[in-house]
Amino acid sequence: MAEGGMGGTQSSALNRRAAGQGLTSIQVTLAVVLAFGLVLTLNFSGRIKLDRDLGRIHARFAAEIEALLEEQRDLIEELAYVKSDAYVEYWARDEGKMIRDGEVLIMPKSSGIPRSTARSTAPLVEFQTTAPEPANWKLWWALFFDGEPPKFN
Repeated sequence: MAEGGMGGTQSSALNRRAAGQGLTSIQVTLAVVLAFGLVLTLNFSGRIKLDRDLGRIHARFAAEIEALLEEQRDLIEELAYVKSDAYVEYWARDEGKMIRDGEVLIMPKSSGIPRSTARSTAPLVEFQTTAPEPANWKLWWALFFDGEPPKFN
């Protein structure tokens, strides 16, 4: 009978395995830990990618800000020059045609002859700079028959 009882225990364990009945608690725990680890890994890799993207965006904006600050410095220097006496004197002499006491303004005058009439007196001669193109039928004749076309008198 002892053998019969032992044989029954082994056969029931084999029957459970063969029928695919239930997982052990260790297997369930391992599956939950693996799923949790996979979720954490995906979340962590997403955060790393987002951090890289934000780093690129930050670098691009930092370069743009630096360029704008450089432009601002240039404009401030130009504004300071335009407000200075040196620029006012330059403009008055160059653009405003103003002079100081004791100076004489000299402005060149044109010759009085309009430029268009001086150039129009020369006769224009037309000439051809490229070789004349043969007629299309002569080109086709040369392509088909590999020779000169007949001469028509």
